[in-house]
This record gives sequence, structure tokens and C-alpha cells, in this order.
Amino acid sequence: MNSAPANPTPPPPKLARIVVIAVVIIVVLAAIAYWPRWQHRQALAAETRELSVPTVTVAALPAAGVPLPAEVKPWIEAPIYARASGYLKRWLVDLGARVEAGQLLAEIETPELDQQLEKSRHDLAYAEAALALTKITAARYADLVKSASVSEQENAEKQADLTLKTASVAGARAEVRRLEQLQSFGRVTAPFAGTITLRNVDVGDLIAATGGKELFRLAQTDKLRVFVRVPQSLSLSIAPGQTAELLIAERPDRVFTAQVMRTAGAISADSRTLLTELEVDNTRAEILAGSFAQVRLTGAPLAKILTVPGNALLFRAEGPQVGVVQPDGKVALRSVKLGRDFGATVELLSGVAPTDRVILNPSDSLADGATVRVAEPAKSK
Repeated sequence: MNSAPANPTPPPPKLARIVVIAVVIIVVLAAIAYWPRWQHRQALAAETRELSVPTVTVAALPAAGVPLPAEVKPWIEAPIYARASGYLKRWLVDLGARVEAGQLLAEIETPELDQQLEKSRHDLAYAEAALALTKITAARYADLVKSASVSEQENAEKQADLTLKTASVAGARAEVRRLEQLQSFGRVTAPFAGTITLRNVDVGDLIAATGGKELFRLAQTDKLRVFVRVPQSLSLSIAPGQTAELLIAERPDRVFTAQVMRTAGAISADSRTLLTELEVDNTRAEILAGSFAQVRLTGAPLAKILTVPGNALLFRAEGPQVGVVQPDGKVALRSVKLGRDFGATVELLSGVAPTDRVILNPSDSLADGATVRVAEPAKSK
């Protein structure tokens, strides 16, 4: 009878530990080798998700007045012409010069007028001498008629001759005064204080009193007149004393305060607008007269009108739309009704609210409900 087989001999405990340690080491090394690849893959996925969310620039729609084109004019402006004919002897002020009222601007040589004045003075002296003789004769005949030495007819003739000579002297004196006044116009003076904006003559130029060219142009610019044509739909919102904002393209960082002075009181038939005049202070000479500007009227009814930059509009089959970023970062496409086109901006009659953030330069693929990220405004240094 055979005996039962003996149990197999178990492996030594030391060898088993070695195998376990080797397996652990292999697993750790594999994890260490895989970890950078896993991190890179996670970073790539995060970057992909980040790039899949487009970044947009938005603009708020504050309740502001309507910008209307305007023209800036001097407070007073006058062309200066010559009243005396001759040749320009000299000019004393040039372009851009500040002058005071009554200041001499130029002198004109008037040789023909001088000769006429000299002749009229001689004519006056002749008339005065004739008058003196006639006075003596008339007085003598008045005495002689009393003694019947001369007839009444002769006395009447002498008295009438006295009256005629007196009138001749008065006419000669008036002619002398007229020519003296014309001679004084050889000195061209400023009618009011202001700035010379044009000098159109030089020394030696022929000056004609009638139909001549403009010598100077004088403008007073301490205050300026601003003329704006308000559309008929807003005309009832304009009243004298109302304030407005004047915007100059050359000074984008400045807003000048203007005041409505008067209106035409009637709608223009050709443009259906109300001509309105405003006044703006310019004592610091920051605004050039003749400039093109924009006036933003700030009355209560006008502040309800919203405008949007023209590059924010999307034109699709549904009509004009704008993209609005909601608080959760998603896009809502709003159909809008357009009003007047102000150039850089367009009036929106409906579809948006003053608190909406409208996307500028939206892409053609912008879809309703898409998630976007709003770009942070650039910080000024």
C-alpha cells in the first residue's frame, strides 16, 4: 500500500517579498512615467475648452442725448472793406493778430481824394468871399431903398442874391465835410475787438471803394455761436436756457457746455428741422471758429433715445440684430428697429435697454445661447 504524496514545498518567504516589491516598483515607475503625459493631456483639454469660448468686446448703452451735427461760428464776424479809393500805403496787423476796437489796421493813400478835397476848400473860400461881398451889397441896398435911391425890385434882387450866396457857402462846406470824412476812411480801423482771420491785401495794392475786395476779416471768438438743426420729432423738446454738450473731434477728451439761446420758431420746409442757436464760452480759445462739431442735447425726452455703434449691428434674414451678453455669459440675439443714422452711431427705437451690454464687431457665426467671455477693458497707464 502506497503512502499519500507529500505537500509541495512552499516558496521561501524572502523570494515572495522580492516579487511584491518588484511589482510595486514597476507600478510606481509606470505611474511616474505616465503622470506628465496625464498632466499635459489635462492642460491641453483645459486650453481647448478655454479657446472654444470666444472673447468679445461689449459696449454699454447709457441714456444720453442725441448727437446732432453742428457748425461753430464766431460771436461777431465782419468783413472790412475800404470806403476810400487809392493805394495801400501800409498794413499794421496780420493774420491771427488780436486787435482792440478802433485800432489802426492799415492806411490808404488817396491822391485823387486829396485833390478833390483841396479843390472843395478853394471853392468854399470863393463862396465865402462872394457871400461877404453880397452881404455888404444887400445891406447897402436895404438902406438905399428907404430913401428911394434904389427901387424895390433892385433891393429884392440883392436880398435874393444874398440868400443864394449863403446857400452856396453851406453847400461848399457840406462838400468839404464829406470829402474830409472820406479822407478819414484812408485810416482803416477795427470796428470791434477781435482776431484778424484774413488779410487779403499788401502794400501797393489798388483799393477801390466800390466793388473792391475785402481787406481784412475780423472775428470775435471769446464767445461762439453754435448752429444745429434739430429734427422735427425732437423740436418740441428744445427751449431757450436748456443746456447741451458740445463735442469736438479734435478734443475727444473734452466735453464743452453750451446753452440754447434761441430757435427759429418754425420748421424749415426743405429739411423739416428747427434751426437752433446755442452759446458756448471760449475765453480759453480751445475751440476754433468755423469748426464742425456735434451737439448732444440732454433734455428729458431726448435722454430716452439709445444709440449703438454701427459696427455692433448684424444684418440677417430676420432683419437687423444685435448680440447682448447676459449676466450668465450667454449671448442673446435681439431684433432691433433702427432709427436715424448719425454716422458712427445708429439710433435704436426698440429691442434693447439702457442696461444691456451690446457686442461690438460680432462674428457672422455668432449664435443665440452661445457662451462668450467679455474682454476686460484696457487699463490706462
